Amino acid sequence: MEAKAAVRFTLGKQSSMAPERHDATAAVETDGVERPMDPEVRLMYSANEGDLDGIRELLDSGVNVNFKDSDGRTALHVAACNGLTDVVSLLLDRGSELDPSDRWGSTPLADAIYYKKHDAIKLLEKRGAKPLMAPMHVRHAREVPEYEMDPKEIDFTNSVEISKGTFHLALWRGIQVAVKRLEEELINDEEKVKSFTDELALLQKIRHPNVVQFLGAVTQSSPMMIVTEYLPKGDLRAYLKKKGALTPTTAVRFALDIARGMNYLHENKPPIIHRDLEPSNILRDDSGHLKVADFGVSKLMTVKEDRPLTCQDTSCRYIAPEVYRNEEYDTKVDVFSFALILQEPKWHFHHLRSKWWVRDCRFQSCRMCELYYQPTEKGCIQSADLFCSLDRNYCVSRMIEGCPPFSAKQENEVPKVYAAKERPPFNSPVKHYAHGLKELIEQCWSEKPAKRPTFRQVITRLESIHNSLAHKRRWKVRPLRCFQNLEAMLKKDHSKGRSRSRSSRSTAESI
Repeated sequence: MEAKAAVRFTLGKQSSMAPERHDATAAVETDGVERPMDPEVRLMYSANEGDLDGIRELLDSGVNVNFKDSDGRTALHVAACNGLTDVVSLLLDRGSELDPSDRWGSTPLADAIYYKKHDAIKLLEKRGAKPLMAPMHVRHAREVPEYEMDPKEIDFTNSVEISKGTFHLALWRGIQVAVKRLEEELINDEEKVKSFTDELALLQKIRHPNVVQFLGAVTQSSPMMIVTEYLPKGDLRAYLKKKGALTPTTAVRFALDIARGMNYLHENKPPIIHRDLEPSNILRDDSGHLKVADFGVSKLMTVKEDRPLTCQDTSCRYIAPEVYRNEEYDTKVDVFSFALILQEPKWHFHHLRSKWWVRDCRFQSCRMCELYYQPTEKGCIQSADLFCSLDRNYCVSRMIEGCPPFSAKQENEVPKVYAAKERPPFNSPVKHYAHGLKELIEQCWSEKPAKRPTFRQVITRLESIHNSLAHKRRWKVRPLRCFQNLEAMLKKDHSKGRSRSRSSRSTAESI
């Protein structure tokens, strides 16, 4: 008996993993000998054409629903490629295997994903089909990227959420790391996958002390993951909320950390625009320095956007007006966000015990006192700066505003305020914005992006402010030490005088 020749079905869309994919016009490729069309091949034809009655007739006559051509493809592969959900449903109801693999390893679900047949994807997933592999999977071992990590080495046993529902704490080779996962249910979401791969592409380019360090990724299996260093001290938002106040020197030092990290990104070739610069995306390391993090919506300046940035993508409270208006923009949108962060921290000064302590605070009705100070039962210190205190030795002045920009407004309303050329008010006296800090903030949030300074220019200005603060602090400390030394000398002289006086009296009495 003559063996049945191998048949290759080439009509319509081919396997998503085939080396050459095209919509073929030839129906069947055989060994060159003309033969009547086999019922199994006719089944694949009917699946390609969406002929439900023809499929039922063939299956009722005993045709194998799981027949494979020479490429290992089934009628379900063909129907999934074309997005024919009624055919897919019928074949599954009649016993078709859910995840058959062709000679290249592709399944019906993988084909539906490749050809963007969303209804077929939903149906196959509902029936229990699983994604075959991660979207970034490569065929050959030599193509696996250097940063690839073995997912078995990443331990989520005691995992906790550490950032906005995206990053989780895990252990990798004995050290704590932050892991961003693209869960399996999102692997068919084109926008989520693109955002993930874009962030991964950016992180590979970045190496700077003020930018969170990329350690590796999982891209050859699902779920895909991005692994970065874990900074246990948390983000700047949580720090400000807990700390309640920053010294001017600390605030400027923090601003310098942010500016240096952002300057590195902006001077990359091509420049990297963060687009979501806000306190929650700025992390503190063990030394207390800040690092810019979370590049989920960042982009290279040369890359054209597929769609406008929305409040679902980023924090509207820190978004530049040109982004809100869907205009062309550049790196200066990050400078705008930086200005809002810079205005936000709470600052304080320390003062020594004051002779102007009063038990009953007579400044409680003062507008400044109500806005900036917290009178207590112990009262306030009556001084030129109207300081308030919880005790006589520790005085606090909240100089910079100490709250998110336009905190009284709903977040989605804030961009409209910026677009109307309004900015957060400077409620504190001008003198409390040290050495040109207010002017720097105003330039950074200028309505016209061209008038905003670059981060390199911001760094120069902040370094000057930092040096001025340090110089002022040295001059404050030196007189204090002089007075302390003088007091010690006077006490010493007084003690010697008393000693000499006692000695003289003793001599006189003995005589």
